[in-house]
Amino acid sequence: MPELPEVEVVRRGLQAHVAGKTVTAVRVNHPRAVRRHEAGPADLTARLLDNEITGTGRRGKYLWLTLGSGEALVVHLGMSGQMLLGPVKRAEHLRIAALLDDGTALSFVDQRTFGGWMLTELTTVDGTDVPEVVAHIARDPLDPLFDRAGVVDVLRGKHSEIKRQLLDQTVVSGIGNIYADEALWRAKVNGARIAEKLTKPTLARILDHARDVMTDALGYGGTSFDSLYVNVNGESGYFDRSLDAYGREGLPCRRCGAVMRRDKFMNRSSFYCPKCQPRPRG
Repeated sequence: MPELPEVEVVRRGLQAHVAGKTVTAVRVNHPRAVRRHEAGPADLTARLLDNEITGTGRRGKYLWLTLGSGEALVVHLGMSGQMLLGPVKRAEHLRIAALLDDGTALSFVDQRTFGGWMLTELTTVDGTDVPEVVAHIARDPLDPLFDRAGVVDVLRGKHSEIKRQLLDQTVVSGIGNIYADEALWRAKVNGARIAEKLTKPTLARILDHARDVMTDALGYGGTSFDSLYVNVNGESGYFDRSLDAYGREGLPCRRCGAVMRRDKFMNRSSFYCPKCQPRPRG
């Protein structure tokens, strides 16, 4: 599933190419792609027509287009959703097709149909306008208003594994499985450590590493392990070549040379160095 850097790459591409354009046509090809829009495909289509895209927004992994009507078009990428500009290579996966007033085709392509579009009102949270469905999501480490000290205080009150808390989007958003493992590896902390037992400087260091590794990933266009994640031009990111922890089971740690391990975690996997990141006793 795309994480913050991948979603931000898509947002930047959309901002550059669709902001200021008006929607002149919309066609919903698959009802699942608008299932979150309770009023149905006809309502979504009618409200998008002749609506100007005034900008884009993102919080954590959530992406939206702001509209001249004062609403937001929230885009759920899910496991395989793609926002593409121009011709679509796999027309059988085209779920929603839109046309802008400059002739640009804006398409939502989704092989697994877990993602989709929905329209929602904007609401103000801590001085920032966000879609109502995103109001409960915490700020992410790349947000200029991210309160690192505040998040550290929250983590100090959590009797739960630090990796589980990093994945909790109501505590800190945008950090998924890949970048949690990378941040913990850089901080030399095992994800099974209990958050409340870690010192404030250690927790702050983990959050700083999460910010840094996601910033690094942005520079590479995100992380792509298959063809399902692409930017608006259909191009894959290549930060996977720079990963130090995720997916490196059985390979030597790039810091100490110990053999990297993988543990099961929340129906996923955690990758870590047993020497640099020893598991907590007991």
